[in-house]
Amino acid sequence: MEEKELQIEIDNGSGFCFGVTTAIKKAEEELGKGTTLYCLGDIVHNGMECERLRQLGLVTIDHQQMEQLHNVKVLLRAHGEPPATYELARRNNIEIIDATCPVVLQLQKRIKKQYEAGRASIVIFGKKGHAEVLGLEGQTEGKAIVIETFDDAKQLDFAHDIYLYSQTTKSLDEFHRIIDYIQEHISPEATFRSFDTICRSVANRMPSISQFASRHDLILFVCGRKSSNGKVLLNECKRINPNTHLIEGPKEIDATWLQGIETVGICGATSTPKWLMEQCRDEIEKMRE
Repeated sequence: MEEKELQIEIDNGSGFCFGVTTAIKKAEEELGKGTTLYCLGDIVHNGMECERLRQLGLVTIDHQQMEQLHNVKVLLRAHGEPPATYELARRNNIEIIDATCPVVLQLQKRIKKQYEAGRASIVIFGKKGHAEVLGLEGQTEGKAIVIETFDDAKQLDFAHDIYLYSQTTKSLDEFHRIIDYIQEHISPEATFRSFDTICRSVANRMPSISQFASRHDLILFVCGRKSSNGKVLLNECKRINPNTHLIEGPKEIDATWLQGIETVGICGATSTPKWLMEQCRDEIEKMRE
């Protein structure tokens, strides 16, 4: 019996978000001038894209290494940085190439303004230690309270004013559950305000990725294992289609997954480059030859 031709679709909505695209473009422009460019932290949570840029000359450093540098150029990636990083750059005469995502920058300004106004506890729904969250905490001199889950919200002090913000890549549904919980428990004497600071280019991917996952027999979710946004989208794919596999690149594709399969959907996170999803498609086509 002749095997049916396998249909492979790459999700149009997957791939770099605006912030990541801009950061990579800025890095490529600087590297094109032939100057040495340092990047504070991985420019994107994707090992293969980081390797591609490393080959173009991008040098990834951490905060400790930055303290040793003087009179160089350092790129700040889309996640943003706390004020202390800019302070260090001034001291060491480092030229900052600032690729902080405009959505994150706006959020930093709002939190800083609110912190300086005083009174309320500033609560951030986000992942502790995540680069974006560290940048947000820095606006409050480290005094913001970070909650990672709905259950963490139960530990808040409801006798005081609470101003709630969110890391830009968190789940919209969980954020709304937290808002509802705080509204129910806040003291009548205290003020509660929430600010929906979740990036729409991320939040809007949820319904479209659900639809995409439901259309295929097999889903290959291409993503670096460090990506926060990737975890959220991967879980949504698995919820809709249990036959979903997380892979970092074409080498991780297992030929047995393709047995009895008619359609494959390839998708990814805001940190997944289009070229990597295309490589995964090419690998499947090679396996079928």
